[in-house]
Amino acid sequence: MEIQSTPSSAAAARHARFGTLPERIRYEDMTEEKAATPHDPAREAYNPEGAWMSFSCLAADLGL
Repeated sequence: MEIQSTPSSAAAARHARFGTLPERIRYEDMTEEKAATPHDPAREAYNPEGAWMSFSCLAADLGL
């Protein structure tokens, strides 16, 4: 037995299954503006005492 579907019956079945699309969200509601942090020169200054903490080495990671 073969079921015949017409475009209107297919549309009705789709509407019954999925309903309607959700309301469109405006771009202004999806974005958020934040003030940037001020530039801190001390943050990027070279610190010889703490320079070893940013050094990446497998031997140092293994404690060799």
